[in-house]
Amino acid sequence: MSLITLSDIAGGYSEVNIIHDINLTVQSGEIVTIAGTNGAGKSTLVKAILGLLARVNGSITLDGQDISALAAEDRFYAGLAYVPQVANVFASLTVRENLMVVRGVKKINTRIEEVLTVFPALAEKMTQRAENLSGGERQQLAFARALMPSPKLMVLDEPTAALAPALVEKVFELVAALPKRGVAVLMVEQRARQALEISDRGYILDQGRCVLSGQASELLSDSKMTQLYLGNH
Repeated sequence: MSLITLSDIAGGYSEVNIIHDINLTVQSGEIVTIAGTNGAGKSTLVKAILGLLARVNGSITLDGQDISALAAEDRFYAGLAYVPQVANVFASLTVRENLMVVRGVKKINTRIEEVLTVFPALAEKMTQRAENLSGGERQQLAFARALMPSPKLMVLDEPTAALAPALVEKVFELVAALPKRGVAVLMVEQRARQALEISDRGYILDQGRCVLSGQASELLSDSKMTQLYLGNH
């Protein structure tokens, strides 16, 4: 059984559909990348998955549970985590406070210690405000916050956006390690080639429709696809 299954997902704003008849799955232990040019509908699809799109048709199941009618908060409690592209930490709070404010976590101090084993660099920053962290440390904190409730699937929206090139590889290393922690990943990423290199499978969107899907290695080896949707080296 797929961890998450999207069936015939369509939706948008007002009466205009931005995404059309999207079918997508993520298996347990997988990293799946959604790629495509600007305006392809990637962000709209993420909003549909998270319950943040006002009008959506089709169905979404998470670990066998139909979450199509659930509010965004209830999808969080069902096992869906999200790391947005921007504003993904509380800048005025300390690292510890950012982790403490996550709702629904039992034995929260124990869980913080567990999460810090994944991000040991944060252990030395617990009393620092998030606004004083480096870009890479902030992204680690965003990942750590998302891991606090022990999610089944983490949705990442452009996790390397606005990062210095030297930090990009480190972020991809963090993403690649998530399945080892029991968390599957669905990632939208502007650096599509690098994202696919650490992914199991990928979906390519164009004008709100899925035009290609398959194993990540096969997508990367498709010269026509890379020229149209990933750009030339």
